[in-house]
Amino acid sequence: MRRGIAASALVASLALTATACGGSGSDSKSDGPVTITWWDTSNATNEAPTYKALVGEFEAANKGIKVKYVNVPFDQAQNKFDTAAGSSGAPDVLRSEVGWTPAFAKKGYFLPLDGTEALADKDKFQSSLITQAQYGGKTYGVPLVTDTLALVYNKAIFAKAGITTPPKTWDELKADASKIDAKENVYGYWGSTQAYYAQTFLYGEGTDTVDASAKKITVDSDAAKKAYGTWLSLFKGQGLHKADTTADAYAHIQDAFVNGQVGAIIQGPWEITNFYKGKAFADKSNLGIATIPAGSTGKSGAPTGGHNLSVYAGSDSAHQKAALKFVNFMTSAKSQTEIALKNSTLPTREDAYTAEVKADPGIAGYQTVLSAAQPRPALPEYSSLWGPLDIELPKIAGGKESLDTGLSNAELAIAKLVPDFSK
Repeated sequence: MRRGIAASALVASLALTATACGGSGSDSKSDGPVTITWWDTSNATNEAPTYKALVGEFEAANKGIKVKYVNVPFDQAQNKFDTAAGSSGAPDVLRSEVGWTPAFAKKGYFLPLDGTEALADKDKFQSSLITQAQYGGKTYGVPLVTDTLALVYNKAIFAKAGITTPPKTWDELKADASKIDAKENVYGYWGSTQAYYAQTFLYGEGTDTVDASAKKITVDSDAAKKAYGTWLSLFKGQGLHKADTTADAYAHIQDAFVNGQVGAIIQGPWEITNFYKGKAFADKSNLGIATIPAGSTGKSGAPTGGHNLSVYAGSDSAHQKAALKFVNFMTSAKSQTEIALKNSTLPTREDAYTAEVKADPGIAGYQTVLSAAQPRPALPEYSSLWGPLDIELPKIAGGKESLDTGLSNAELAIAKLVPDFSK
């Protein structure tokens, strides 16, 4: 799940205006090359250059196909594609966040890929990631990159405080934070108020926002209250940073970590390249990566994120054929290896984890925690359920409303998103 936001929103917006009709009518003549449009939602600074280079490689190898590359800010892409697809003017290929894939498939915007060139290597991909790209028994995306959350920590800070191993429970984390504050005079841990990051606490109590199989909303259950109670307790105490409820909280937490002002945070692999740019991790080996601490059930987990490449169902056959070939190229072992080496992101197929790729300590570290990642349920609305919590959790953490009130409000809002679920 990508949380970094590209800064060039205005430029992207202008580009989208010019290319929004690139789907079925992309610039091609009957006797000329087929031009497909790709909306890439990767970070414009750290990741996009790698994808642009791959587009060039693809065009060089496929003279009859041109790719119109458009980088779309991640936080705008879902709504922009929804609007464009609804008016038959969407791009031929979308870099779709894993949670968007079943939602757009349900609306009929994505082409089923089973049996196509795009999924020719289906058995090479992690099976759970293929399952997560499915809706109604059909596959609507090819996994491009995957991710999850981990406890990332500054090994030097932990060592100076006499801590030799990362905490395995939240209570151990609190104790470590206190030691770090006492000995190093820096915060031991800084938590996030975003719902996606708080999801890890739910898994630690064996629950979720909803029980998809039982069609029941569980965000206000006893187990969820216990989970969010633990989450809330990590904003107060020695060595624990108070809740940052500002619009720039994400950047504040990230900057403090890379500059050695906090011992540990919860973060995903999309920030690996930014970790290495910080003075605290000029020596890459100082970056510690561990499984999320366990809850009272002894369980630990984090949401599975990442992105698929999906093909627009509204394009004509010539553009769909070209798009399928492009998706196959971009998700190949060779391309994924190149992406991993340059962007430090996690491949979705085992044959892309070459020795050179695994030599990156960030990639190697996150690969070890992938086994604790929790696949998202087969519910198209699932990702949207974090929206109400992103409103309520900062209020709770900031002391503006009680935990009970906030979760009750979230339950009411979620009920509107899944009206056939019981409370």
